[in-house]
Amino acid sequence: MDYSQNCRILPAVFVGILMKKERFHIEFVFDKASKNSLWDYISTASGLSEWFADSVVVDGKLFTFQWKNYSNEAEVIGIIPYNYIRFHWLEDENPATFFELRLQKIELTGGIALEITDFAEKNEREDAVALWETQIKTLRRTLGL
Repeated sequence: MDYSQNCRILPAVFVGILMKKERFHIEFVFDKASKNSLWDYISTASGLSEWFADSVVVDGKLFTFQWKNYSNEAEVIGIIPYNYIRFHWLEDENPATFFELRLQKIELTGGIALEITDFAEKNEREDAVALWETQIKTLRRTLGL
C-alpha cells in the first residue's frame, strides 16, 4: 500500500485545524498623546507593564508577560520603531497568528490612531475585542487622557 498519498493529505488537514482563529482589526484614536509616548507604552517592558500586563520582562526579542497567576511569552516577529510592533504568542501553535500594535498619525486632526490586529476563534472574538477595549481604557488613564 502506498502511504505517500495519505502523507500529503495530512498537512492540509493540519493547517485547517490550526486556522480556527480569525484575524480582526480595531482602532483607537488618541487626540492628545504623542507618537513617541505611545510608542514607549506599546514597545517597552516598562510601558507595557503600565497597561497591558502586571509585569513584563524582555530578553532580546522575547517578551514575558505576567499577570496575577499566569504568564505567557511572545516573540517580536516584526518591528519598525515608532510605526508598529508585532508579536507571536509562543504557546500558539499556528505560526500565522500574531498581535500587532500599529501607530498612525491622523493628518486631519493631528491625533494618533492605535491600530490593533489580533486573532481569535470566531466564538471568542467579542471577548477578545472587549479585553482590548478594557486594556486601552487602562492605557488612556495611564496617559492621563
